Amino acid sequence: MTIRRVLWAAGALCALLAILFALFLLSKSRGFQVFGKLVTRVETPQKRIALTIDDGPTERTTEILSALDELGVPATFFLCGGAMADRPEDARAIASAGHEIGNHTYSHQRMVLVSYSFCKDEVEKTNKLIREAGYAGTIYFRPPYFKRLFVLPWYLKEAGITTVLCDVEPETELGSDAPAAELADLMVRQSKPGSIILMHAMYNENALDAIRLAVPQLKAQGYEFVTTDQLIE
Repeated sequence: MTIRRVLWAAGALCALLAILFALFLLSKSRGFQVFGKLVTRVETPQKRIALTIDDGPTERTTEILSALDELGVPATFFLCGGAMADRPEDARAIASAGHEIGNHTYSHQRMVLVSYSFCKDEVEKTNKLIREAGYAGTIYFRPPYFKRLFVLPWYLKEAGITTVLCDVEPETELGSDAPAAELADLMVRQSKPGSIILMHAMYNENALDAIRLAVPQLKAQGYEFVTTDQLIE
């Protein structure tokens, strides 16, 4: 009887661990979401790609906007509401320059094991600040660290908001401290028609230098840079 109980307990523990591991994989999945629309890349024969920049705004905003202007490319900035509240002039500068602004939550917390009301508050406060910055286009959403399970996707589905991830993320693969040349090389090699590129230029100087290196190479290959909304729609 004792052996049976031990075996049952071991089996239950294994099943629990398997469920937890499956939920962990689901929470960071790039290609699947339980509810709502998820875009990781867009299937298209056209050589169009979208550059996205996460976090911020920070004190690096002006430098980033200047670099994008010199390169002649638009970007989609997934901004955090808290940072926008601290630096509203930077958010307005991004919108005024004609770039797209997406929602990256207010507090940049992992959106796992959170309530529906918490999700609603994080997204709606940030959307309000995005509109106050002067951006009038479609607002897409990107969860911090790409983490989400059930509640956040359900709220986004109810609110009619599309989740946008990416299929090219050099800093994740190589590390944020990787040299700019290596980040740029990976960006160029992995990009294909319909790709969505993620870079963290708001905090990582190497990321911005990598953008400066990669964009001319991708343009030389015939790629056109567009906003996320232009790519999706």
